[in-house]
Amino acid sequence: MNDEQLQIVMGLIMNAGNAKGEAVAALAAAKSNDFTEAEKRMTAANEALVEAHNTQTGLLTAEASGNNAEVTLLMVHSQDHLMNAISYIGLTQELIDVYKRLAESDK
Repeated sequence: MNDEQLQIVMGLIMNAGNAKGEAVAALAAAKSNDFTEAEKRMTAANEALVEAHNTQTGLLTAEASGNNAEVTLLMVHSQDHLMNAISYIGLTQELIDVYKRLAESDK
């Protein structure tokens, strides 16, 4: 893996990690009934997820064009981070919706 590929993969890991981290913070805010903060954090999570997904799309486009990247454990790890972030963000949004319903029913 050359330096450029390493930088791309590390960026993917960083953005996916940031996305999941923001979703964790969003869930904590929702659990405390701070839905404004939860929404802000989910917006940040989705923005970081878009960055990570764009990086992945760039890698896929390059490969489809015949510019194959070396598949390393680090590359696989970056994809794992992205898929975990996607799953976690989706589940977090569902849980936030449940917390909102519970908060509304307590009124």
